[in-house]
Amino acid sequence: VQLQASGGGLVQVGGSLRLSCAASGRTFSTDAIVWFRQAPGKEREFVGALRRSMGRTYYADSVKGRFTISRDNAKNTVYLQMNSLKPEDTAVYYCAAQINWIVDYRNVRHYEYWGQGTQVTVSS
Repeated sequence: VQLQASGGGLVQVGGSLRLSCAASGRTFSTDAIVWFRQAPGKEREFVGALRRSMGRTYYADSVKGRFTISRDNAKNTVYLQMNSLKPEDTAVYYCAAQINWIVDYRNVRHYEYWGQGTQVTVSS
């Protein structure tokens, strides 16, 4: 499975961005598609997840109500719509995937497939 993340950029506080994670390869077999982010000097942290088979989404408390994960099956692409952005959302955002759904889905160590990361900068 190959993942390509895109859509990052510079945005002002309160603005919006939509990130894309385009998948190729064995996309039909990946049940978990997850977004993480990493700010300078900090550990990579969970942002949100999509369980494809169930069509269910899960979010970190810090983004709940502001970020939304959606998908376009025809394009093999998962999106992260980010609204009401804050300076603390500044980070490199990564999408990751795993064949099977993981109970401990917030843990970065479980994911085998990763995109290259896209920078999101929220300016105040």
